[in-house]
Amino acid sequence: MTMQGDDFAFEDGTKVKFWGVNICGTRPFSGEEKVRSWVRFLTKYGINSVRFHKFTWDATDGIHSTEITRENWSRFDYFCKTLQDAGVYYSWSHIYGHRLMPADSARVIAYQEVRDTKFPWSHLDGTTASLVNFAEDLQAVNIELTINMLNHVNPLTGKRYAEDPALTFIELQNEDNIYWGAMEETLKQTPTYRKILCEKFSKWLKQKYGSDEALDRAWNNKGRDKDQSIEKGNIYPNPNHGYFSYAYEQALKEDRPVEPHIADRAAFLFEEQVKFYERFIKAIRQTGYKGVIVGSCWQAGSGITHFYNLKADYDAGAIDRHNYFGGGNGHSLRPGEFNNQSMLTTPGSGLLSTGFQMVRGRPFQISEWMSLIPNEWIAEASPIIATYGLGLQGWDASFAFAVDDDNFTPTLQRGHGIYNVTSPTQLVLYPALAAMIYRGDVKEGKPFLNRNVNIEDLRKGKLGFMEKTSQQYDVKAFASVVPSAALAIGPVTVSFDDSRSMVVPQLTDFIDSTSRTITSNTGQLKWRFGESPFFTVNTSGTQGAVGFFKGETISLKDITITTNNEFAVVLVTSLDRVKGIADSEKILITTMARARNTGMQYSEDKTRLLDTGDAPILLEPVDITLVMPVKKRFKIHILDHTGHKTGKELKVKKGKVRLNGAETRAIYFLIEAGS
Repeated sequence: MTMQGDDFAFEDGTKVKFWGVNICGTRPFSGEEKVRSWVRFLTKYGINSVRFHKFTWDATDGIHSTEITRENWSRFDYFCKTLQDAGVYYSWSHIYGHRLMPADSARVIAYQEVRDTKFPWSHLDGTTASLVNFAEDLQAVNIELTINMLNHVNPLTGKRYAEDPALTFIELQNEDNIYWGAMEETLKQTPTYRKILCEKFSKWLKQKYGSDEALDRAWNNKGRDKDQSIEKGNIYPNPNHGYFSYAYEQALKEDRPVEPHIADRAAFLFEEQVKFYERFIKAIRQTGYKGVIVGSCWQAGSGITHFYNLKADYDAGAIDRHNYFGGGNGHSLRPGEFNNQSMLTTPGSGLLSTGFQMVRGRPFQISEWMSLIPNEWIAEASPIIATYGLGLQGWDASFAFAVDDDNFTPTLQRGHGIYNVTSPTQLVLYPALAAMIYRGDVKEGKPFLNRNVNIEDLRKGKLGFMEKTSQQYDVKAFASVVPSAALAIGPVTVSFDDSRSMVVPQLTDFIDSTSRTITSNTGQLKWRFGESPFFTVNTSGTQGAVGFFKGETISLKDITITTNNEFAVVLVTSLDRVKGIADSEKILITTMARARNTGMQYSEDKTRLLDTGDAPILLEPVDITLVMPVKKRFKIHILDHTGHKTGKELKVKKGKVRLNGAETRAIYFLIEAGS
C-alpha cells in the first residue's frame, strides 16, 4: 500500500479504505487454534485490517530489547499469514516507549536513569518514551528493533516483512512527541538527558544569535534565568505542550505573536523532532520497505506547537490521530460522575472533531477511538466515524480500540476497562458499516474549507487564526476558526505553505435554521442538531437514521422509518457488492439502541454511575415500522444475534412491516426477494 495524494492506494492505483481494529499486548502471539478463531471472528464482522499495538514489550528474552524470541516470531508469523489468507491487512504500532533491557546498558548514555523512570502510567516505566525524540542513543535502540523486525523472514510467506505487501503501515512511535506533556517529569528523573537537551538548545541559540547579549536583545530580556547562558550550555527549552499552549492562548487574547523566546523554543524542538523522524525513516527505507510510514498519532497542545507537530507528521507520511469520547473515572469502569452527552447534539464535536487535523495531500486515519461507557449513547460512535469520517470527510482508515478476544464480552467492558469494540453497541453495527464503506456508498464531499499554516510565520510566533485543543487524558476536543459544524458539510483540511488565503465559506448555505438541519455538500447526509438530534444517511446502498428520532417520519430514497425509541440506530443495507437497495436480492436491517449490564444503575439525572452491574448485557429492544416500495415480493427473516436465520418470518402488508424488538428479541433482519 502506498500514499497517492490524499488517499491510500495499492501500487496499481486501486484506492482502499480500511475498517479495522486494534489487537494489543501479547495477543499477537496467540496459539494457532486461537488465531484461526480470531480471524474468523474478525472477518465475519467485515474487518479488513488489524493494527498490532504495543506488542514488543514482552516479546524479547528479557535481556535483549531489540530481538524478538524465536517462539514469539513463530506465533506472530502464523497470525500474519492467517490474516493474509483471509484478506486482512495489518500494521505495526510496535513502540509505545521502548523498554530498555540489560544488553542496552553499554550503548545507552544513562541506562540506569532511564530504567528508573516512573510515569503516571506504569506501563511506560523504564522506557525511552519522550526522551527518544532528541536523544540519539535511545533513537538507535528504537530503530534497531524496527529494522530487525523488517528483516525477519516469515517462513510461511517466504518474505521479509520489509517485502510483505500485507504490512500496510509502520508507526514510528505511539502517543509520543517532543512536546509531550509528560516529558518534563521524565527529564527531572533523567538529569543526564536534561543536560543533553539544554546543550543542544544552547548550541542552536548560539548559531542563531552568537552571544548571550544578542540573545537578550532578541528575547527582550525574557526567557532565561540569570544562571542560564549560551556559554554554560544550560538554557532549558521547556518541552511541554502545556507551556506553549498557555503562551499561545495568552497571545491570542492580546492579538499579538507569542514572545520570541517561546517561538524559538518551539522551533528548536520541532527541528529535533524532524531530525529523529528523518533518521528513522531513512533506516526503514534502506530495508526495501515501500509501504506507508506514520510519525506518531499524538497531540501537541494548541496553536503553534500543535501545527509544528502536525507538520513533522506530515513530513513523515500519513496523518494519524487518536481520540475518545465520554467515559468518567479514568481508564476503569467504576461508580462516579461521567459524561453522558451525545455527540449528535453538537455537529462535528467529539470524535469527528479529530478531523480538524486532516492535512491536504496526505491520507488521514484515526487509529484509536471509542465512545466510552457508561455513556448511554455509545452506539452513535461507529456510524459517525463511518459516514462522516471515512465517507464525507474522506478519511482513509479507522482502527477502533480494541478487540481483546475472539468473542463478545459478557459485559459492556472487558474486565474493568472501558475500551471495548466487542460490545454489542459497536461490533453488531460493523457488517452494515463495512459493506457501506467498501462499496463507497457515502461519497467524499467537495473540499469545503482549508486553513493554511506558514512555517516561517510559526518561527516568528504567528499563526494567523485560532486553533485550540483541550485534552483530558485520552479525550480530546478541538476548536477552530471555523465552527465544528463545517465537518458535517464537507472536507475541512490544513495545508502548509499554500499561497492561497483562507476564505471561510458561508455555512448558512448548508444549514436550515428552521428545521435545525445541516445538509452535506453531497446531499447524502443530513444532521439535525439541538434538541432530539439525529442524522440520516441516504445513499443507494445504505439508508438509515442514527440518534433521537422518536415519532419522526424518516423518508429516504427507498424506505421510510419511524420508531418508538428515544434513541436508536437503524441501518438498511444492500448485501450486493454493486447493486443498491432498490435492486438487491438481499438486504440487511440492523437495529441497536442502548445497552446496560444487569444491575447497572445511574443517578436520576444520568450524570453519575451508581453501580457497574454484571453479566449478562441487556439490550434495549428497538421498535420500528419500516415501509419498503412495493415493486416486488419479498420476505423478512428474523435472524439470531450472530446473523443466522431463526426460521421465523415477519408479515409484510403493502410493503409495511413492524420490527418490534420486544417481541422478536432480534438485532438483525434479512429481506430476501421472492414469493
